[in-house]
Amino acid sequence: MAWNEPGGSKGKDPWGGGGDQGPPDLDEMLRKLQERLGGLFGGRRKGDGEGGAGVPQAGPLGIGVIVGILLLIWALSGIYIVDEGRRGVVTQFGAFHKITGPGPHWHARFIQSVEKVNVDQIRSIELGFDSRSESIMLTQDENIIEVKLSLQYKVKDARDYLFNVRNPDSVLRQAAESAIREVVGKSTLDKVITTGRTEIAASTMKLLQEILDNYKLGLELTSVNLQKAQAPEQVQDAFADAVKAREDEQRLKNEAEAYANDILPKARGAAARRIEEANAYKAKVIAEAEGEAARFESILAEYRRAPEVTRERLYLDAMEAVMRRSSTVLVDVEGGNNLLYLPLDQILKRQQPLGEYGNGLGLPSPPLLPSTPSSIKESGKRIRDNLRSREVR
Repeated sequence: MAWNEPGGSKGKDPWGGGGDQGPPDLDEMLRKLQERLGGLFGGRRKGDGEGGAGVPQAGPLGIGVIVGILLLIWALSGIYIVDEGRRGVVTQFGAFHKITGPGPHWHARFIQSVEKVNVDQIRSIELGFDSRSESIMLTQDENIIEVKLSLQYKVKDARDYLFNVRNPDSVLRQAAESAIREVVGKSTLDKVITTGRTEIAASTMKLLQEILDNYKLGLELTSVNLQKAQAPEQVQDAFADAVKAREDEQRLKNEAEAYANDILPKARGAAARRIEEANAYKAKVIAEAEGEAARFESILAEYRRAPEVTRERLYLDAMEAVMRRSSTVLVDVEGGNNLLYLPLDQILKRQQPLGEYGNGLGLPSPPLLPSTPSSIKESGKRIRDNLRSREVR
């Protein structure tokens, strides 16, 4: 039952007053609170002895407790935790003090402050996508080209990132634009558009990292990609024709190389075959010459022993070799020096044998003139007689 309800606890005011009194006295409440606090800290009231109750004064123990509580609150407020992949940069009175790694740490609040920097986050910047002035560049051969670049980076040194440059991300963007313009300015249009895209991106990354290290931005590049490299829209048609001509040139070069790769091995093979044939012919000629020389030496020895017989044998061998390769027939007229010539080779060409010997089976032709051993001996005798008569003359 409430104290102020009918039939309740009349005369029991929660502020210590009677039920018929007015609002509580605030001064009296403050005085009672001070007395209780004074008793708690073991102090005494100022003005006690002569004049009654005075203001309570805190003792050394009370002051120590208060100071201890305040120090505990201050100490607890200095605890901070650095997450994984971040670094805590501690400053003391605004100046760099130290860098802390992941985990719980403590710093003196109101004397030191902590700023956490994410060093594992991959950040990115794109050039030429939002502003056309960033993408239009001039090549070494004085051609205008439109280039769009994207790069990724992360914080390498948290101290340099926070203290060396006011706005490192903006400085990185300006340095990247300067680096790509320098690299493109040292390259030709064909190289930028066709074969040199990877090389240009690598050169830009190397140059830009050197600039960042010189500025001590505390940033590290992870990748640089040349997203787009083409001629401006105003010259796209002419550029397309140039690209087509370049492709035709490359195609013709490839065809020429294929033809060369096909013909050169054949030519080398033919040359090697000719060389081998020449070497074989050389060996053959040398062998024949050596054989002829040896034969001549053997004949010379025989000639010295029997000149007449050797001379006649040489003559017969020579005539046999000549007559074997010739179809001409010489008829010697007895008693005269004139020889009758019969062109039997032409007669054989005009008259083809028929019947048994002309069936086209490659059989030997029949003899046109009968020959007997006696006639052959007589012919040889006449030839020898004629030779002797000429030698006598």
